[in-house]
Amino acid sequence: MQDQNLRNFIKGVLENSPSDWVNLTTHRLDIYNESLAKTEFLGAFEKLYQSGFLSKDNLAELPTAYDYIRLGHPLSTVLEWCISKLSKIKSENIISFDSQTMAIMAVLRQNALDKKNTLIAYKNELPKSFDVNTLRTVYSYNFELQHVPDSDAILEFDGSVVYVTEPTQIEGVSQNSNIDFHIQLYPELGSIITINGSNNEHYIGAVQHVRRRETVAMTPANCQRALEAFASNTPLSSTKTNLASDKLKVLETITAITKSASKPIVGSSGLSVQYAIMMGLIDHSQQQYPDKAIKFLVPPNCYGGTNDQARRVAQSITNVEILDLPVDGDNDMVKSLERVLSDVAKAD
Repeated sequence: MQDQNLRNFIKGVLENSPSDWVNLTTHRLDIYNESLAKTEFLGAFEKLYQSGFLSKDNLAELPTAYDYIRLGHPLSTVLEWCISKLSKIKSENIISFDSQTMAIMAVLRQNALDKKNTLIAYKNELPKSFDVNTLRTVYSYNFELQHVPDSDAILEFDGSVVYVTEPTQIEGVSQNSNIDFHIQLYPELGSIITINGSNNEHYIGAVQHVRRRETVAMTPANCQRALEAFASNTPLSSTKTNLASDKLKVLETITAITKSASKPIVGSSGLSVQYAIMMGLIDHSQQQYPDKAIKFLVPPNCYGGTNDQARRVAQSITNVEILDLPVDGDNDMVKSLERVLSDVAKAD
């Protein structure tokens, strides 16, 4: 009965939701309260659920969930809230991703920093983009893999257990004391991670941070599809899209505008592309210069996301280090660059 009430409520939300919830990737910055972001939105949204009264006006008047889709947005927040209701767990423990693999990688990064073992148990298959060799050699992530028939087959493990499933419907997850992280893969939509147990709550910020710096939340359009399937209690079916032709048109347009002979590559956000470039350079360096340390030169006053992302990469890989490029005050960037490059050259 509770599930049906929830479905009816979500159906009403979808029928009355502002068009901006799907069409905008940057939201109401004029009413955005960063320190309360998701909390403020969900507090008001929960009151609507308890009252059962929905209208276009009161949904439009809700505080904005986040400012743009790297951090999350109204529909990703509603989807995460919905999963939390089904799973009987706090909504902050549910985090959606546009990516199939980044939720797993977020756990692996934190455990690499904490020197903690990881077991990845999976029921069906892992995503094709989950490159085991690259994760071990380039990212320096240490983990074990185990194919299991169901969650009951997962035994106690000295470390974190990540359980990966591929459900056909939007559903909650059952609580299993041997599972620390439950990741649901939705091949056309993205993935959703549920962080189990009070002992793992310190991972919430770490996982959110990876979504913020390296990828984006499940997109508004895909969250809408997921919520529509939940509201109608139907499996998620394949949808015909123009993705292949649209992407080709974008790539051709980039080539025409830039007049470049290089092949363009498109990512989900600027920081996700930057992350791919950093890791690609590390991969190249490890192959071409296996015995040499790797230095990234970063101006301390550059965009905070760039600065933070670079330092976290360096923190998790032993032979990678950040060299600050002095640019503030009396420092001249050209002279600073020359000096830092000379120091790196002397160190070979």
